[in-house]
Amino acid sequence: MGNIKQDSMPVIRELRDFDRQSGNRLERLVFNYRPLFMLLMALATVVLGYMAATRLELRPSFEKMIPQSQPYIQNFLENRQSLRGLGNSVRVVVETTQGDIFDPGYLDVLKQVNDKLFLTEGVDRAWMKSLWSPAVRWTEVTEEGFQGGPVMPDTYQGKPEEIEQLRQNISRAGIVGSLVASDYKSSMLIVPLLDKATASGQRIDYHAFSQMLEEQLRDQIEFAGDSAARQAGEEGKGQYKVRVIGFAKLMGDLIDGLIQVMMFFGLAVVTSLIIIYIYTRCVRSTLLVVGCSLIAVVWQLGIVAWLGYAIDPYSVLVPFLIFAIGVSHAAQKMNGIMQDIARGTHKLIAARYTFRRLFIAGVTALLADAVGFAVLMLIDIPVIRDLAITASIGVAVLIFTSLLLMPVALSYVGVGAKAAERALKIDTRAEGHKGFGKLWDLLDRFTTRRWATGAVLVALLMGIGGFMVSLQLKIGDLESGAPELRADSRYNRDNAYITSHYALSSDLFAVMIKTAPEGCLNYKTLILADRLAWELQQSPGVQATASLVNAVRQITAGTYEGNPKLNSIQRNQDVLNYAAQQASVNSPELFNNDCSLMPVIAFLKDHKAETLDAVVAIAEKFARENNSEDRQFLLAAGSAGIEAATNIVVREANRTMLLYVYAAVTLFCLITFRSWRATLVALLPLVLTSILCEALMVVMGIGVKVATLPVIALGVGIGVDYALYLLSVQLHYQRQGLPLSQAYRNAVSFTGRVVGLVGITLAAGVVCWVWSPIKFQADMGILLTFMFLWNMLGALILIPALSYFLLRHPVAQAYVAQTDKTGTSQRQDMPHALTTSE
Repeated sequence: MGNIKQDSMPVIRELRDFDRQSGNRLERLVFNYRPLFMLLMALATVVLGYMAATRLELRPSFEKMIPQSQPYIQNFLENRQSLRGLGNSVRVVVETTQGDIFDPGYLDVLKQVNDKLFLTEGVDRAWMKSLWSPAVRWTEVTEEGFQGGPVMPDTYQGKPEEIEQLRQNISRAGIVGSLVASDYKSSMLIVPLLDKATASGQRIDYHAFSQMLEEQLRDQIEFAGDSAARQAGEEGKGQYKVRVIGFAKLMGDLIDGLIQVMMFFGLAVVTSLIIIYIYTRCVRSTLLVVGCSLIAVVWQLGIVAWLGYAIDPYSVLVPFLIFAIGVSHAAQKMNGIMQDIARGTHKLIAARYTFRRLFIAGVTALLADAVGFAVLMLIDIPVIRDLAITASIGVAVLIFTSLLLMPVALSYVGVGAKAAERALKIDTRAEGHKGFGKLWDLLDRFTTRRWATGAVLVALLMGIGGFMVSLQLKIGDLESGAPELRADSRYNRDNAYITSHYALSSDLFAVMIKTAPEGCLNYKTLILADRLAWELQQSPGVQATASLVNAVRQITAGTYEGNPKLNSIQRNQDVLNYAAQQASVNSPELFNNDCSLMPVIAFLKDHKAETLDAVVAIAEKFARENNSEDRQFLLAAGSAGIEAATNIVVREANRTMLLYVYAAVTLFCLITFRSWRATLVALLPLVLTSILCEALMVVMGIGVKVATLPVIALGVGIGVDYALYLLSVQLHYQRQGLPLSQAYRNAVSFTGRVVGLVGITLAAGVVCWVWSPIKFQADMGILLTFMFLWNMLGALILIPALSYFLLRHPVAQAYVAQTDKTGTSQRQDMPHALTTSE
């Protein structure tokens, strides 16, 4: 490998010729007590593996998905007990494919569903609504005054006259479009959920709840016990269909998808084995690289379980990343040891040499990775913070497995003789400008003026173009339905059906009006609530609004024989009090018990980013202009209100997160290189990749949200590894006085080849996510694959090109030889010995 052979550490074939006390304290502690070290690592693996197997849980949570300290969310949480039905709920639709809902058979099936859900642990029974709920009532005005009752007749037994009575009650209750489909072929059950089960006090197990919906409702009613057809994603061929949407069902479907995703982890392992074996042609070292990376995953999951954390649909991606990062660092160690063994060095000495060369660079790279993860903890969304913590734990574990265990284990098993000979032949051919040498010659051209200028100009044009496109990047969902799942998933098909057959969507945005007790019946308060509802209705994204005002108007007019002139808000307080008393019977969700809080609810056509932004702007403007000591207009409750708050946090965190990531990576590069010029060379390719990744998100229609927010930070933290390994070696040779061309060629020969291997391996580990049933995981797979490959190309092409302009004439320093106790001159020829003055 050119000059690297002349400058590498001396070849020592026998252990008796090597000073065991050489090297730093950590090296002596690990390698001089190898059996004890391996025993401790084995014990730790067994204990943490047991922890992972017995304590690790998949446990999604509604509250972990929302930014707890965001003002909208704080308003919602403070008033949650007064806003039943505007938080976490599930909507179940029972459809008949023959006839309509006015059929005894259909109503019996609906009653079964109603009773099953009513008795399910975790359901907020008092606020559950369906045709069979006593709380769903009708009201009418007659000559004798108000009349009303439950929509389902008290004496219902399936007789024709009772069904006709039900038909009339539905019409009088005005629930067509909300609880009954406009075509009368289905009806809805609204099922609010508690945070914790009443009996046990434990958080609701959303996967178990989702499975109950599938096994006890869909299997029994839609599939008539044929669960195989349901699992295949088909729809039942019977008379009735059950459709379910809501957070709990979405989480359940995501967890079902994650179980399938485990197959992709196995595929990533197999792919890594194949790629590394093709590179090394050595079975033992290939198995060791992958084995150490799997041990890192076991440790990470064990520590996560030990600390009491659970895996959710977002943090389940972390083991993939930890495995991929572990493979990249272990491959660098394996490559270094293989090269030394090929030159005749004893396998234990080769392992110690590689440890000396690459430990500091590896630790620095892992610290940069850790920062990329840790910065995510600044985002006020618990699920992202948990992801950051579990990922940071995994990166810390890699210091022990990939940087310590890998070289120690290789010092025992070494590499195959044929593999070592092959590596030496490859290097010899590369010196003769054959094989890899042709690629090195091509990359070497980027250290010349012409090619460097061309590469920088192309990168600049791509950066400008990508930046212009990235300005169109949206925050939040860009599609209707659940973007976490595929468009053709059962959940999104159910959502499309409900949206098309019901006038009022499940995307609720509620503004809370808070007053003194009994203050919500104040004339001024009701007038302002009415104005707010009217202004919200002017937004194209709002289907309809509902509030206490609607009920007060209707009841007031009904009190006066339906006189349309009195279908208004009266100034007489006694009239308003009577209207509220009647409303509390039929619509208790419109205000709380002491009438100090009432919501104005907007039913949105979808939860796309632009829809939420428009509604938030209207509500915020109204609140600023009308808040007073007597009444406050508080944003926001409802599923859409919570999502709007989440989007605000994501928007604020997006740039801040990148700023902190780049600040931290810059600091690590300055510490490693001790050169602002070298730091700039390392960072500019990362900046280009970040810009192009955002442009790719725009092109693919991917918005920035909880699922995709971590991707760019992860890409920066992991991508800097390439620059640390490659640029460190290049600077080392430049500081010895070698010209840029030769220094870069030596760096590519020593670590650059593995940089290419690592980029391909990392990409191969995540590209299989593209086939995941979980849409956001497929999106992350595409984005991470792009960033891994583009960071690799940026390191191999832009580092030499930028070095031509910034590092062509670094200040050369004397190359200090360190003499060990045996008198052997040993050169510290890797990053931890580098110093530069600017």
